[in-house]
Amino acid sequence: MEIKGEKLKNKNSGILNNTIVKILNGMAMGLMSSLVIGVVLKQFGTYLNIKELILFGQVSQYMLGPAIGAGVALSLDAPPLGVFSAVVCGMLGAGTIKYTGGSYILGSGEPVGALAASVAGALSSKVVFGKTKCDIIIVPAVAIIIGGLVGTFVSPYISNFMILIGDMINRITELKPLPMGVLISVVMGIIITSPISSAAIAISLGLSGLAAGAATVGCACHMVGFAVMGYKENGINGLISHGLGTSKLQMANSIKNPFILVPPIIASAILGGLAATVFKMVNNKIGAGMGTSGLVGQFSTIEMMGEKSLVPIVLLHFLFPAILTFFISKIMKKQGLIKIGDMKI
Repeated sequence: MEIKGEKLKNKNSGILNNTIVKILNGMAMGLMSSLVIGVVLKQFGTYLNIKELILFGQVSQYMLGPAIGAGVALSLDAPPLGVFSAVVCGMLGAGTIKYTGGSYILGSGEPVGALAASVAGALSSKVVFGKTKCDIIIVPAVAIIIGGLVGTFVSPYISNFMILIGDMINRITELKPLPMGVLISVVMGIIITSPISSAAIAISLGLSGLAAGAATVGCACHMVGFAVMGYKENGINGLISHGLGTSKLQMANSIKNPFILVPPIIASAILGGLAATVFKMVNNKIGAGMGTSGLVGQFSTIEMMGEKSLVPIVLLHFLFPAILTFFISKIMKKQGLIKIGDMKI
């Protein structure tokens, strides 16, 4: 009986972990399809003076909450009516539309609040779906009411808590740039390779200044590092997809052989400290968790620091991460800790 109970417990734990990963992936997809791509389009539109791209980018950023709602609902296999309702829940949870001073204000909102409301709406839609012959009314009504209540009364507290933590991180980093630069760079680098969205974390915490600069470097070390380390296995396509896409492509491989994480972690520790102390690199919350993905982190760094950031960007976002991870991985390959094929995607 004890063995059966243990097996059931492990099975339930596995289902829960898988569900959480699916939810986080759905959130990341929604974030990438709205806020992140919106920033890219708007920045290119601004630099190229194309007003249509600027408009498309701005609208995309406003759709953060709805996009997360759709992504989360789809990841939870919610019924179609639940998916459409979760779009509304995500908007309510993110605070996309706020009523202030007698008027409605439109903004991008906040991802964690959107996540909470979307999960509540999507799960409630699954509970009531098929229970009556009035699904077309009951499912969206229940989903929007439950998700809306969470978005209205729970999400703001979650958002305020995240902002409070973020403010503490930003202030401590200004006071103790070396240890905090190292810590933030390492942690954000690991997060960008995990199922968790580093962009969502950075935005929710409101990372700014030196903390955001170190976070960008840490993310860049993993993306550029994996691109260089896995070049022999993955070729030019892998170089581009890791370097300008996402290091999450190595998530499965890092579980099989955790040693492949060591080179980018060491690089992020070294360069995160340098970024916060020697180069004084700063960024904003949008670019902090993006690394080199779509060059969002680089555009936002230039926006915050101006043209003087070009040399530090080349060095700390691209050149040094590539050199450090290459040589560290080469040493580890000689020791048999990393083998050819370990980074094949």
